[in-house]
Amino acid sequence: MKNKIRNLRKEYNLTQDDLAIKLGVSRQTIISLEKGKYNPSITLAFKISRVFNTQIEQIFIYEED
Repeated sequence: MKNKIRNLRKEYNLTQDDLAIKLGVSRQTIISLEKGKYNPSITLAFKISRVFNTQIEQIFIYEED
């Protein structure tokens, strides 16, 4: 699954550490999300959408294998 987290984070002037703190996760989790190596839980996806004030579907792009 692709996502727009890196672009949104930069648009909101947040570092990876800033975003990690807001979400209550580690910086490594943010790195993995941005690289597309980790798919978040639905709870984390909702938290991310709230931070960026947008819908989950605007952040995560599902692609079938």
